[in-house]
Amino acid sequence: GQRECDVAIYILRQARVPGFMGLDVPTEAEGLAGVARRRIMGDHCAMSLAPVRQMPSAVRRRVDTLFTDIDDTMTTRGLVPAAAFSALWRAREAGLAVVLVTGRPAGWCDHLARMWPVAAVVGENGALAFAMEGEQIRRIFAPREPAAVQGLERIRQRVLQEVPGCRIAADQAYREYDLAVDFDEEVHLGPEAADRIAAIFREEGAVAKISSIHVNGWYGDHDKLTMCRRASQELLGRELDPDAAVYVGDSPNDEPMFRAFPHAVGVANVRHWVDRMTHLPAYVTEQEGGQGFAEVVDTLVQGR
Repeated sequence: GQRECDVAIYILRQARVPGFMGLDVPTEAEGLAGVARRRIMGDHCAMSLAPVRQMPSAVRRRVDTLFTDIDDTMTTRGLVPAAAFSALWRAREAGLAVVLVTGRPAGWCDHLARMWPVAAVVGENGALAFAMEGEQIRRIFAPREPAAVQGLERIRQRVLQEVPGCRIAADQAYREYDLAVDFDEEVHLGPEAADRIAAIFREEGAVAKISSIHVNGWYGDHDKLTMCRRASQELLGRELDPDAAVYVGDSPNDEPMFRAFPHAVGVANVRHWVDRMTHLPAYVTEQEGGQGFAEVVDTLVQGR
């Protein structure tokens, strides 16, 4: 179960398994440690995730808010499938408040809050949140770090010089707080490049989070969870109750949410990342991406 998985992670950290959370072990231990890493993390921890349809009916009935990531959670190969978008409407009609929680930019979030059947949108990994109140849009923001612009420019120059093939994300022009570096959206470099990009952010004193497509970095104390708490209180008019909410995600930058929400769900493609994560969701869907998101909505709606 999850407890055994957490113990396995602790053991691997103490053993300093190569490639695990950036740690190393002596050369003579690499073979055994590599086998342990694959078997313990890849097999045992992935198997510890319960199918979402096993979520107890009492939990389903209590849930009133559905927080969800977008990329590779609501999307499949870059598109929102009809199943996922219609699931948003089913959730709304069933009385669930859906809050999108994404690393995507402020410009996108304005559109999403206005045009999609959602209660609110948290964007740029927790830098801001938007919601419609009648015909007006309301916006809340995290505090801004005075030297952020200069720091992110240094990072931009370094990643382009030091990580061949990476790009600044195509949606960067619409961002207000962070720098997004593309490693697997319009280019395809793999997780090692993502690790190096994230390391550069951290060397420059910034926060870095790896999603399924971008490495996002910023200066400040905000993250998805802190802004979700603010959005719940300031935009939805209620305190965030993790026991009355579900979070759906797919990748390492969702870990703070997986840790905070006891009934969190990963769409099936989260299994690709388990050996790079410390905190896993309680449940997993059978299907990946947008079809997996629709599976979560169906599970919640049927239990109400």
